[in-house]
Order: sequence, then structure tokens, then C-alpha cells
Amino acid sequence: MKKIRCVIYTRKSSEEGLEQEFNSLDAQREACEAYILSQKHEGWVLLPAAYDDGGLSGGSLERPALQRLLADMRDGHVDQVVVYKIDRLTRSLADFSKIVDVLDAAGASFVSVTQSFNTATSMGRLTLNMLLSFAQFEREVTAERIRDKIAASKRKGLWMGGLVPIGYDADGRTLKINAFEAATIRTLYDLYEQHGNVRAVKEHADSLCLKTKTRVTKNTNSSGGGPFTRGHIHQILTNPLYAGRIRHRKMVHEGQHPAIIDPDRWEQIQQRLQEGAARNRSASAAKQSSQLCGKLFDKMGDRLTPSHSKTKAGKRLRYYVSHRLIAKSGEANQGGWRLPAPELEEQIVVLIRKVLSMPAAVSQLVPNLSADAIGRIRSALSDWLQEAKPSDTLKLVETITVTPGQLKLRLDASGVAALLGVEPASLNDDACQITAPFQMRKRGVETKLIIGDAPTGQDETLIRNIAKAHHWFAQIKSGKTFTEIAASEGASKRRIQQMIDLAFLAPDIIRDVLDGTQPVGFTSDWYKQHGLPSDWISQRQLLATL
Repeated sequence: MKKIRCVIYTRKSSEEGLEQEFNSLDAQREACEAYILSQKHEGWVLLPAAYDDGGLSGGSLERPALQRLLADMRDGHVDQVVVYKIDRLTRSLADFSKIVDVLDAAGASFVSVTQSFNTATSMGRLTLNMLLSFAQFEREVTAERIRDKIAASKRKGLWMGGLVPIGYDADGRTLKINAFEAATIRTLYDLYEQHGNVRAVKEHADSLCLKTKTRVTKNTNSSGGGPFTRGHIHQILTNPLYAGRIRHRKMVHEGQHPAIIDPDRWEQIQQRLQEGAARNRSASAAKQSSQLCGKLFDKMGDRLTPSHSKTKAGKRLRYYVSHRLIAKSGEANQGGWRLPAPELEEQIVVLIRKVLSMPAAVSQLVPNLSADAIGRIRSALSDWLQEAKPSDTLKLVETITVTPGQLKLRLDASGVAALLGVEPASLNDDACQITAPFQMRKRGVETKLIIGDAPTGQDETLIRNIAKAHHWFAQIKSGKTFTEIAASEGASKRRIQQMIDLAFLAPDIIRDVLDGTQPVGFTSDWYKQHGLPSDWISQRQLLATL
């Protein structure tokens, strides 16, 4: 009789009750063990490996125990996966199809002890798909019901929980004024009316030793109690809660809690804040003039024209775009450049300053100078480099030609001569030409420019996070929950869940990180925003695009 190697997978969405001696995961395992024992005559044998995910949602495949199970199936160590109910494995049809692909490739199957069907048959899979559809439908309906309840409660002016803002204490489904903290809020509003500037408000608040709200968690950990940041002050000044109102998405409703700031006064301050923001945007737009306008060309001699677009939030994004892409917009086969202006300008400034900072720069630009003259000019140039603004540096550019893989920059002879205090005719024309490697790398929808040699070296932050992920994963395998790890490590549970997938990086990717040869775009910040797939092939393919 063929031996069928069985494993049990258990899952619980919340961590509530997991600390009990006999919890939900134990109950699921006990039922599955009894089922496997009943199939002993069919050759079913339970393997000792445990796959338990406590406190993790079934809406995602990013679960440590499930990832280990999928890896063991790919390696051919498992013939049968036993679960208590289908939704313990996954609640998503899309995720289920991925799991089935792994099962089929490994020649394995799975069974639910409370839902009798066989995934090896077409009818069994149809039944399973129907059950999963209802499980996903139930999850989405529950989420909609919760959202509708919160929206209806906020329309009635009720406080629906979360972090209680400074100035208030929770009082059931509403808030009550905390007299001591409310005095801080009134002081911040008074300071804004006095100065009309958030930066000045912060400086004055620091001089008065005003502090943020101190919070104590269930684990007796405390946070807050420090100086206000400008962002926090702005959030307080624009929060309608202090005018006795409740915000829900883009709607604001009258609240059932008392106001700390008179509503009419609050409205006047909002008007003043908006006027200040409009002035700042105008000033910012004035500063964002495209200083390389008329100086950028491609290898065909086509000029790169300043252009801009706006995000949904209204932020203005500047670009340098090949003129033919604008003049012949909508026509096919119109290749060209679309370069992010701020980053290009910044990189050009760095390149010019690097060239001018070289010890031999003066003697190369102005040959046949005496040693005294070289020393005098070099000293003056050093002072200029320390004080010059980016706009001053960009004025030295005459033309820039952008080609795939290379950038050619020509310095303006009259500008360089005036800077060095010599006649333009005395300059070495060849030294005014700067050639540097040029790369464009995609980061999702973003474009990163690299002018000069690509930066190398180890990313200590990324290495440290990978090490932490392996350490946390070892603790999970030993039976600890995310909450227990967060408490012992002094980190947030969210951060641990966010970073732990770094423990599943392919060995060659980890080696590249340790050697400092990983893709430029692969950083801890990029990983937080994008994450990585679980299988190594997909990881390599994704990182190759950075």
C-alpha cells in the first residue's frame, strides 16, 4: 500500500485566545488528526511538521507557515494537506488558484475534514470554487457592513474609536475635554493667529515647552510626550474635531462632543491657512523654473522642452520632454526622452561641482598658468563651490546632449572664465567638455536617473532589516506570535509583519546585498512600498527591472 504523507494546516485570524493552553489552532489540529487516523487504512500517515498561522488573515498568501508549506510541497515532501475548513487555507479565489497550481505541480491534493469533496475531480473543484466564492463574498459583505456602520455613526456625530486626539479623552461613543491638554490646543491656535506661520508656531511652542499627548498601551509601553512637529501642528490647526465636528472621508458632520475652538474662529483660521498655502504654491512654482530650458538636446539635435503634469493631489511635476513628442503628440513610433526635471537638474549640479572640485580642474581649464595663479584661482573656486546655489551652477551650462548610455555637457566659456577671473580665449576648449555615463532605471511608475558611475557599496539598513527578518522568523518557528515578538523586540507588530518576508529572499539576492552589488533601486524604503513575491524566480525578475 502506498504511503500518503499528510500535513495539517491551521489558521486563526486574530490573536485573541492564542495564549490559552488549548486554543482554536489546537482544536483544528485535533479534528484533523482524528480524520487522518480514520484514513489509516488508505495509507495516510501524519508528518510531524506543524504549519500554524495564528493572528493572520486568510485574505493574503503572505503567511509564514503557509509559505513553508508551499515550499515543502514544491520540494515533494507532502502528498496531502488537511485543513479544518477551506477558509482556513484561503478566502480568496485568486489565491486559491495559485495554491492549486502548486498542488498540481507537486502531484498533491488537500481535504477539508468538515466539507467532504475531492479536489482531484472536476466536480470537487467546482464545489470548492463555489465555497470559496461564498467565503470571499461573506468577507466583502462584512467589510461593507462595517464601513456603512461607521459612516452612519459618524453622520450622527459619534466618535468611532482610534487614537484619541490631544485635547480630549474617550467617553464611550463621544469625547470629553481634557482641561490640561485643551489649554495646549488653545495656545497653538492663539500662536497661529499671532504669527500666521506654522514654522513660527513650532518655534514658539518649543520655547513654551509644549508637549504632545502621552499615550500608554496595553503592554504599559508609553509614547508621545515630545515636542510638536510642524506636520502635527498643521494637522491640529486643520482638524474640524476641535470645532466640535466629526470628519469622515471628505465629509464633515456636526459632532456630539464639545468644541475646544469656537467654530466661527476655526473657519477664519482655515481661510487664513488656505491663503498662506496658495502663496507658498505660487512661490514654489516661481522657484521651479526650468533652468535648463533651451540647453538640452538629444542625439538627433531635437530640443528637450520643459513640460509638466499634475497628480491627483494637485502636485505639479516638471519634466524635460523631446520636442517631437509634444509637436507630434498622438502619432505612433515617436521615440524620445521624458526626463524628471528636478532630478536631472540636481544630478547636473552634482556632476559640474564634482568636475570643478578636482585638484587638476584649474590647470586643465586654463593651461600655462603659474603655480601662484593656480593656487589663487583654486582658492577662489573653492570658496565659490561652498557658497554657490544650484541655480548658480546651472548657469555654467551651455548645452547638454543626452544619448542612450551617455551624457555630453559643454560648459559656457564666458561663464567659466568670469568665475575663474580669466579671459575666455585662455580656456582649454576640450576641458569645457564633460562626458559622463547616463542611465535611466524604472521604479514602478517612477524613473531614476544615474549620471556618472552607479553608486556601489553595502546598504547597511537593508542588511540589518534582512537579519532582523530571519531572527523574527526563527522566533515564529519556535511558536511565538507577532504580538509577543513585538513586545520582546521593542518594535511594532505592523513593522514585523511588514519586514518578515525579507527572510524568504533568494540566497543569491542576499549574497548580492551583502556584497553591495544589489540593484540600485532595491532599498528598504522601496521594499516597504512594493514588497516582493514569495518565489525566487519572480523575485529575480522583479529586481532586474529596478
